[in-house]
Amino acid sequence: MNNPYLDLTEELNRGRLRTLLSSGQAVVVHRLAIMSKDGDWILREDAEAAEHVLEVLSEHGARYRFGAPLDLRWLAGGWSSHLELRREVLRIRTDFVTRPPRIAPEQLAQMWEEAQATGDDVVRVEPLAAMKLTNRDKDYAVVGELARLMTDPRSQLRYSRSSRDLIKLAEEHPEALAEATRQRPLLARIGEGREALEEALDRERRALIRANEERLARYMAASEDWAKIWPEVQRQIEGLSLPEAHRLVVSRAEGVLPFEPAQGADS
Repeated sequence: MNNPYLDLTEELNRGRLRTLLSSGQAVVVHRLAIMSKDGDWILREDAEAAEHVLEVLSEHGARYRFGAPLDLRWLAGGWSSHLELRREVLRIRTDFVTRPPRIAPEQLAQMWEEAQATGDDVVRVEPLAAMKLTNRDKDYAVVGELARLMTDPRSQLRYSRSSRDLIKLAEEHPEALAEATRQRPLLARIGEGREALEEALDRERRALIRANEERLARYMAASEDWAKIWPEVQRQIEGLSLPEAHRLVVSRAEGVLPFEPAQGADS
């Protein structure tokens, strides 16, 4: 069975690399899941890319869901844009960001450079692991499996969720351990044994969950006024073509939905 999200990625990147397939669908491509119900993409942050994506989605009769407009002013502030379309009996949900959480600007630039050089339009395992450090418990099992796909022991040490794997990696790669410990302090607990290490892994997971909850809370607070008028906006765009709906959504969001949440976008 064809994956409609891969087909759509091919259309979005027609003639030029504009998007990287991310999140759950990228996990599927890396063969760590059978399916994912939504499609997430990192969008190149330029006007041509945004315009092309809107054009392709318009060809498929897509419509907006609640979120930020697919407009660089909001996307540059860390917001995401949500649309959906129908393909026969399938409902395909599409989410776009230009600045994914937990990815530093220099890492994002490197991701685009490597994708351009290789022609691979799926997020690689290491940045994907960083992006999956969410507030959902189930994502941490995915991060652990992604770590097992990494070839660099330093990367494995930074992302592994298994005390056994970490102990083995530390024994086999002491120099990598010294370097990785500077970025992940819990690795200093490896010498204390599995129980201490597992307690540290659990504390780390809870801290990462809280950090993402706080990040999301900033965006939720910033979108309260937009959420209040969204039902009215949704009624206004009902039946409109996507280009018409997009212009109206942008017009209504201006002055209501801030380009960045109060404390700046998460990086």
